[in-house]
Amino acid sequence: MNRLKSTITKMQTVDNLNIVAFTLHNHSLKMMSLDLGEDIQVATEVIVHFKSTSVAIGKENNSDLSICNQLPVKILSIEEGLLVSLLRLEFHAYTLESIITTSSLQRMNLAVGERVIALVKSSDLSIKEVL
Repeated sequence: MNRLKSTITKMQTVDNLNIVAFTLHNHSLKMMSLDLGEDIQVATEVIVHFKSTSVAIGKENNSDLSICNQLPVKILSIEEGLLVSLLRLEFHAYTLESIITTSSLQRMNLAVGERVIALVKSSDLSIKEVL
C-alpha cells in the first residue's frame, strides 16, 4: 500500500459526494469520497493511501487525461514477472509501488532510472489516517 503525508487544501461537497484536494511537495492530489469524518477539514494533515495496482505509468505529463493525480517519479527498481511486474518508484522522500502487466512494461520499454509519471484515479485515493 502506498502512503503519502499531505495537507488538505480544499473540500467540495454536493449531497453526499466529496472532492478533497491535498498538497505535498508542491504537487496536488484529489480524492473522490462518499463519506468523510468530522475530523477531515481544510489544513488538516493526513496520510493518503492507494493500492499498488491503482498506479498506472505514463511517459509524459499529459494534462488532457481525466486522471488529475499525476506524480513525477523515478523508477528505482523493476521486478519482472511472467504476467505482472512490480515497479518501485521514487517521489521525493517516498517510495511508491506500481503493479502493471509485464506486457505493458515491455511495450513501454521502461527501465530503472527512467523518469515517468505515476497516475492514480481520484476514486482510488483514500485517507488512511488523520495526523
